[in-house]
Amino acid sequence: MEDILHKTQRVLLLRNYSPKTCKAYLLYIKEYIIFSKKAGLKNKQEAIEDFLLDKHKRKQSPQTINLALNAVKFLYTEVLKNPQKIDLKFAKRNKKLPIVLSRAEIGKIIDATNNAKYKLMISLGYACGMRVSEVVKLRVLDLDIDELVVHIKGAKGKKDRISVLPKMLQDDLRNIIAGKNADDVVFISNRGDSLTTTSLQKMFRKSLEKAKVNKPATFHSLRHSFATHLLENGTDVRYVQELLGHANIRTTQLYTKVTNPRLKNIKSPLW
Repeated sequence: MEDILHKTQRVLLLRNYSPKTCKAYLLYIKEYIIFSKKAGLKNKQEAIEDFLLDKHKRKQSPQTINLALNAVKFLYTEVLKNPQKIDLKFAKRNKKLPIVLSRAEIGKIIDATNNAKYKLMISLGYACGMRVSEVVKLRVLDLDIDELVVHIKGAKGKKDRISVLPKMLQDDLRNIIAGKNADDVVFISNRGDSLTTTSLQKMFRKSLEKAKVNKPATFHSLRHSFATHLLENGTDVRYVQELLGHANIRTTQLYTKVTNPRLKNIKSPLW
């Protein structure tokens, strides 16, 4: 098994997969090998089906099951070069609407954040539609403060994109990058090293609780809110797609279900 995992890791690295994907694929491939050996399964199709059914029985999410299936497919097709097709469809994903915060709720969360550095990070998450990892990795050279533009590099799927900066954050951004070199990270800890996504998510949860916003929101909800509010303002969905870095416009169109003005104008029959 160790030889297979080592070979898989080499192929993943050669294909330039992200560290997060590499870690997940190796984990599920290891789980699959252990499961199939323990169950004494020789038939490939049966082994994969039973492996995925076991995950379903343990009430793991469709996203997790699909990722595990992708990992096993990668093992057979890309590592072991097995020509036999894996005839399995992906698990049906739950179609949940994103958690969107109102402008007033976002204002309360930002106001409830006493630490100036974290307050700016939360503000950027909403103002630019940035993921938590993108805010943490932001470098001085990525900011064009005068032009109100931020370059988000090496984002999900190893794609770069450009987003907008709000004028009201110009002075705060200039202050925080003062004295830093172009390649320096914008946000650093008190020890002088880079902040982690965990620390930012933890601060967001604290501010959410302090602001008494009763929604199951996460830092990623700021990105959802960014997209929704742009669409409410009349921004074309294709521009929103570019700002979010979505490869498929159908992903962006999900937000139109949250912000449909025609639905909002319908009055309930209960008077």
